[in-house]
Amino acid sequence: MVTTVEETPDPIPANIKGNIPSWINGSFLRNGPGKFEFGNDRYTHWFDGMAMMHRFHLSDGNVTYSSRFLRSDSYVNNSERNRIVVSEFGTLAMPDPCKNIFARFFSRFQIPKATDNASVNFVKYKGDYYVSTETNYMRRIDPQSLVTKEKVDWSQYIAVNSATAHPHYDCEGATYNMGNSYGKAGFFYNIIRVPPPEESMAKDDSADLSGAKVLCSIRAAEPRKPSYYHSFVMSENYIVFIEQPIKLDLLKFMLYRIQGKSFHKVMTWEPQYDTIFHLVNRHTGKVSDVKYYAAPMFTLHQINAFEEGGFLVMDMCCGDDGDSIGDFTLENLRKSSGEEMDKFYNSLCRNLPRRYVLPLTVDEHTPLDQNLVTLLNYKATAKMTKPGEVCLTHEELHDDTLLQYGGLEFPQINYEKHNGRPYRYFYSCGFGHVFSDSLLKMDVHTKELKVWRYPGLYPSEPVFVASPKATEEDDGVVMSVIITPREEKKTFLLVLDAKTFTELGRAEVPVNIPYGTHGVFNEMG
Repeated sequence: MVTTVEETPDPIPANIKGNIPSWINGSFLRNGPGKFEFGNDRYTHWFDGMAMMHRFHLSDGNVTYSSRFLRSDSYVNNSERNRIVVSEFGTLAMPDPCKNIFARFFSRFQIPKATDNASVNFVKYKGDYYVSTETNYMRRIDPQSLVTKEKVDWSQYIAVNSATAHPHYDCEGATYNMGNSYGKAGFFYNIIRVPPPEESMAKDDSADLSGAKVLCSIRAAEPRKPSYYHSFVMSENYIVFIEQPIKLDLLKFMLYRIQGKSFHKVMTWEPQYDTIFHLVNRHTGKVSDVKYYAAPMFTLHQINAFEEGGFLVMDMCCGDDGDSIGDFTLENLRKSSGEEMDKFYNSLCRNLPRRYVLPLTVDEHTPLDQNLVTLLNYKATAKMTKPGEVCLTHEELHDDTLLQYGGLEFPQINYEKHNGRPYRYFYSCGFGHVFSDSLLKMDVHTKELKVWRYPGLYPSEPVFVASPKATEEDDGVVMSVIITPREEKKTFLLVLDAKTFTELGRAEVPVNIPYGTHGVFNEMG
């Protein structure tokens, strides 16, 4: 599951079992680490493996599979030298052993360049597909051939030093993301907007982020210890940035290369800090003067957010211990015995679905110390503890049934129809193991759970695809790539009926695929 594999650049046919609905026409694109060593050098963290892109092309009930390594500068430079020369999240590149001792010593004082190993997600800007990670670099991709195109540097378009791999899209085709910037004025979290493609203009074959702008900048509560973030919340009219107590120590960041430490060592879980929710008007860029805060928690992925009766409802996967992000080292993931692996798994924090509710009409007349949430059947609370400060407590979006499947992550919804709007269902991976070992469908109205789970099969993030004439939210299919570590070259694409959560069919491919991160369905592909 975390082993280097070979790429399959030419599409190969899959062996179909069951039935793949003929109305599914397009490409299921996946991203994730696929190469974990160069020469004698080994990466130490799962996040560090070289990006490998996967494409399952579905047409008239048939499926083909292809894959390619991203030809990033990191991949090319490492390949040419047959060693790791570009630092990643958890692996520090060592100085060139061929240099003399003085050159090696002084190379530790050079600020390392950010990697362009975009192994996290496929994203879309102005109609083009890119692969992205959490640095300022993306790579444009041909979604049909998976050929790597040009490198794009966010800082050439707007004043940010990075961007997340989880943008949001509105119904007009604009893309929203978050990046950060830092300088003499301090550390800022920036909300970015990239406009829709201009249909009236003929587009040449090149990356285009023109018109990108920073909607607003939010000053870090602790300028020397800004928060790590992986994604953010967007409803119909608002964006919420969650400033959580996973901190980046900027002093350590300046010194970590000299000390011979990798980037993830500068991240610390500091639960003495509250979680702060920054509310921003998506249309004007104005940041609310109200400080919304909650007990310390950790979140990587949000489920959905929507507005109802003067409140903003936010659902997300949360945990109570942010230390776990640094634990996914390859050493831990390759524990030799089941007992060792169980011990590692039991040490990890379980992420579970939670709901927070933000009152949108807080002013000087709002009463102190009473629950402001008046929505029926909502258990989350919001109390103004002092003028301009509102303390939130969450509602658990699950019952005890979920606990037997571990925590959950990689949540997905019927994004096109329900992102930023009221919804009922989400799909996710259940983590009854270090890697996900089940697929889950959750009804947030009833907290009822539907489960797909088989011993020895490890699903990737589920992606929902609506049927052509869908009238209901869950009318469609859910697709997931299933990893089979106990059987050689038996990986398959699973297709479930989204409504009943029963298997329709699977497409087996005679290759090994490592455990991946995120993906999308491209109807045009």
